[in-house]
Amino acid sequence: MIEEHDHITKITLNRPSALNAINDKMGEELLSTLKEAEKSDTVRCLVVTGAGRAFSAGEDVSGLKDRYGAGEHPSLGDHLRKKYHPIITRIRNIEKPIIARLNGIAAGSGASIALACDIRVASEEAGLKQAFIGVGLVPDSGSSYFLTRMVGPGRALELIMTGKTIPAKEAEQLGLINKVVPATELDRHTDELAHRLATGPTKALGLSKRIVNRVTSLELPDALEYEAYNQDIAGKTSDHLEAVKAFLEKREPKFSGK
Repeated sequence: MIEEHDHITKITLNRPSALNAINDKMGEELLSTLKEAEKSDTVRCLVVTGAGRAFSAGEDVSGLKDRYGAGEHPSLGDHLRKKYHPIITRIRNIEKPIIARLNGIAAGSGASIALACDIRVASEEAGLKQAFIGVGLVPDSGSSYFLTRMVGPGRALELIMTGKTIPAKEAEQLGLINKVVPATELDRHTDELAHRLATGPTKALGLSKRIVNRVTSLELPDALEYEAYNQDIAGKTSDHLEAVKAFLEKREPKFSGK
């Protein structure tokens, strides 16, 4: 389900009866929406959330049930490459801020999607779960990548190997969630953050995301140069010129996203 207003696109994973488990149709629609939002000149911020009491329970395995029942062993690697890899890489590469609004549990590949987003705002009733080990599988859809970078190898392995549910407050303390609020305040906090980002200097926000994505694999001299390279780009944007003008005129800048 897609809602658009005030330069914000809200994407709702909408299969509440299945805890928003991601079937092939939902995966295709999510990827298509991400692509459209990336190309749009009017969309300046995205919010991803779930309908009902879950963010997403992860992969919908019902599509594989018949094949397993017939004794087949489908290639899960090929399934990931086709379905999830494009979604995760698109979320990371869109140079616009993306907020995960965690209204409930995010498990398996659902947790991967949440971790791929730039900022996570969660209800006190939400949680994250590395559910893979419970079905004899390894983390996928970027979970090992994001967890290791966010909490370090030791803690990442603990969460992966135990498969325990991490309550929102604990996830916040670990740095996996940015802000936890009462369920009744989740909409307000998410909307305020989305509005702030959607009215910000979109190009600079996107370039900042580009830098953070890259610098973890660079040595300091290369990171410094990469910052300088992108600062040259940001310095030529209309929003930077507006900010300078607003400073001189002692007023708040009005960013256009250009």
